[in-house]
Amino acid sequence: MKFNYKFSNLLGTVYRKGNVIFSQDGNCVISPVGNRITIYNLKQNKSNTLPVESHFNYTTIDVSPNGSVLLAVNEKGEAQMISLLTCTVVHRYKFRQQVNAVKFSPDGKYFAACCDDTVFIMTAPSTFTGEFRSFVMKRVFKKSNDEVTCLDWSTCSRLLAVGSKDTTTKIYTVDYLDNISMYSLSGHTDKIVGVFFEKKSLDLITVSRNGQVCLWEANLDSDDLVMSSVQISRRKRRKLQEREESDDDIDEKNVIEKDKEYESEEEAAVAEAAKSEDDKRLLYKKLGRHYIGDAIRNAHHKVRLTAVEYHKNTKMLVTGFSNGIFFLHEMPDVNLIHTLSVSEHRISSIAVSSPGDWIAFACPNIGQLLVWEWQSEQYVMKQQGHSLEMTCLAYSPDGLYIITGGHDGKVKVWNTSSGFCIVTFSEHTAAVTSLMFSQNKKFFISSSLDGTVRCYDLTRYRNFRTLTSPSLVQFGCAALDASGELCAAGGQDVFSIYLWSVKFGKLLDVLGGHEAPVSCVAFSPTLASSRLASSSWDKSVRLWNCIDSSADCETVQLNADGLQVVFRPDGEEIAVSTLDGNISFFNVTTCEQTGSIEGRSDLGAGRADADLVSAEKMLKTKAFTTICYSADGSCILGGGNSKHVCLYSVKESILIKKFVITQNRSLDAVDDFTNRRVVSEFGNMALVEERTELEGGEARVRVSAARAGDAVARALKPEVRVFSIRFSPTGESFAAAGSEGLLLYSQGAPIDGTFRPYRLEEGSTPHAVRQLLVEKSWGKALIGALQLNEHVIIQQCVEAVPPGDIELTVSSLEDDYVDRLLSTIARLLEDSRHVEHLLLWVKAVVSVKRRKFPASVLLALEKALTVKYSQLSKICDFNKYTIRCIKAVGEMTPKQELGAMDTSDNESSGRGTASDSD
Repeated sequence: MKFNYKFSNLLGTVYRKGNVIFSQDGNCVISPVGNRITIYNLKQNKSNTLPVESHFNYTTIDVSPNGSVLLAVNEKGEAQMISLLTCTVVHRYKFRQQVNAVKFSPDGKYFAACCDDTVFIMTAPSTFTGEFRSFVMKRVFKKSNDEVTCLDWSTCSRLLAVGSKDTTTKIYTVDYLDNISMYSLSGHTDKIVGVFFEKKSLDLITVSRNGQVCLWEANLDSDDLVMSSVQISRRKRRKLQEREESDDDIDEKNVIEKDKEYESEEEAAVAEAAKSEDDKRLLYKKLGRHYIGDAIRNAHHKVRLTAVEYHKNTKMLVTGFSNGIFFLHEMPDVNLIHTLSVSEHRISSIAVSSPGDWIAFACPNIGQLLVWEWQSEQYVMKQQGHSLEMTCLAYSPDGLYIITGGHDGKVKVWNTSSGFCIVTFSEHTAAVTSLMFSQNKKFFISSSLDGTVRCYDLTRYRNFRTLTSPSLVQFGCAALDASGELCAAGGQDVFSIYLWSVKFGKLLDVLGGHEAPVSCVAFSPTLASSRLASSSWDKSVRLWNCIDSSADCETVQLNADGLQVVFRPDGEEIAVSTLDGNISFFNVTTCEQTGSIEGRSDLGAGRADADLVSAEKMLKTKAFTTICYSADGSCILGGGNSKHVCLYSVKESILIKKFVITQNRSLDAVDDFTNRRVVSEFGNMALVEERTELEGGEARVRVSAARAGDAVARALKPEVRVFSIRFSPTGESFAAAGSEGLLLYSQGAPIDGTFRPYRLEEGSTPHAVRQLLVEKSWGKALIGALQLNEHVIIQQCVEAVPPGDIELTVSSLEDDYVDRLLSTIARLLEDSRHVEHLLLWVKAVVSVKRRKFPASVLLALEKALTVKYSQLSKICDFNKYTIRCIKAVGEMTPKQELGAMDTSDNESSGRGTASDSD
């Protein structure tokens, strides 16, 4: 088994905070998700989370005009320049305050950042500026009387408009200009939410929080801005310096020609500066004042305008409010185009694609991100994560889908290939505690604290069965048997196990015997066995035979409270995690203990800000709350109330690898020790309460962890933990549901380029393999490629073998080589266009090698074929209906065509604009 798992994607969390933006081509939406950044490709219908991770949550991002660099700043003012080509951090910079907004100039030479009441203009790394260092300071402005909220660049990239909480908008210049040094616009009665320059003009649009929109007209164009004499002297000095640094072997004639060229340029610049003295300075005139959303604010006084975006090409202004309503207005007449309610929660960010047809909205309270096509009035993308923390997850048998449940009572189905949620079930009224797929992939079950176990059909996307008990019981766990006919659930307040028939929805039996809450139940994964294992807080594990004699059970005593029990894939062994931090292994037949792992110290302490005990004392409370066997049963994965996920070898009982799921210090208990910077003479500042004179004087009082307002602090800064962890049935990946969301880790061998050969021989080289392909020695070439274990070389060999020689080539391979070949073919099916050729390989392997193949290899093939089938079926349906449409149009007479055109014209003329009720 390979252990080189790397972070691959983040699901379950769509948006947290910050601003969302579109890529330069308008096909992708870039959203900050906690301390990571996710890119949603709307054309390919895929989401990808960058492997870059910050130490705190991102608050503002922007993309350079060429689309190759992403600038991201977290809530502590730490900025990262990220290359979107290599997905790595190029440079870092730390501002002294929290950054409210960043934006690149249209020419890509500069970018501006707003920190408190200060505006920084820095040189961007590009070929235009000749500067490949990041965060080179250009100018600094500190003219605002309050915090700066928003900014925008003019089209010429020479002026910068900045809005502030002091209700003013100030205009700064990048270069020193004679026409303007700094200009201030006033007239609003609330803080500025957005400022926007018109395209190829210096006219301005400013929007404040109370819905007031002001239009400003400039008396000059961008071409009328004249460079000052100070800038001319600096340019002269720079050119002279460039001439001095030039090569010494330039002849005298070239030097004289360069001197004349420099003198002519300087004379022209001086003449231009002299001419500008008679020109007018840049002035602004207010053309009008408009109010947006008066009816909403009159009905609800607390409604505020929270987000605004302006598309300069189409002159469309999009405004979002705190109650989830947004407006589309056409400027400069401020004509209402469209009104719609996204949700009942605040819209924090709005972005418009470069063509102007798609609008992205983000709502942080419910973690929702949607893209709206306003012309056709359709959703391009509508995704929403769990509003509260996840509690459980489960893989589908082929590894294509993941279902997640949360404290919000919702059950979501995620596609692992695309990264999108395909359906959401909201039937539960309390937290979901457990999930499990059936082996035939047709349905899955979920248990909840609302006293129900529900069965969901994945074909029709409906809740087709609801299983209940005679009296109300809070179910903390549930399980399905291998045949999908029996369902078992354990209670938290009633210490019994309930057994139902899924087909008839009838309660078959109630298994009693536990003396404490049932923490976990699990059926044997084999069809030949009907054993049910249950763990409880009464320090015992019970093995039940549900078909023969359900009343009889075998009891295994534990040293501590049982937290979770899982079966090995072959059903011959169970693993139990206990409250003392151990994982114990028992034989199912003899009930004897076969091994044990002491992993408490591997989880790490993770001291919270308000903890009063040391890290050593906190380590004694750690335990594995969730465990899972690997696909082959040789390893076990465990996680708990920690940022670490530990992978152990079952046979040797040793730690193989430890994964750190997050470095986000916006979560609590990430660090093992208290930061000395937050420790003062009064102790830990998280435990010190600030009091005013009316509350008891100026003294600082040490309070306990249960101080006033502590519940709010925990809501804003949740503790890092892993709620559930599962291996993919294919063994190529595993998923962890934690405080950050659903994190996917997959095998990184094809990506990281690490050389991992298999049974390597002296003559196994890439050159030798290619030479054997030229000689048409297909079998030897394929064996050499499998020994090298290089994905590209194996692909060349597989595609080079003619279809008629595939069976003969397969017959010359050993069984272990055949298993590796099938795994490579499953990976090739995801991206390769030679589908028929690869299927011939699969058919030859199955027909020639008549044996039992590993389940993980077959499941990987099933997953790849399912994805390929869905893709091809969509293309075939599109082509089929297109051909029908073309055929129907070809059979129409000219009179019918005219009648159809007249009907479509009447419908389009009578449609009108969208009403508010839409």
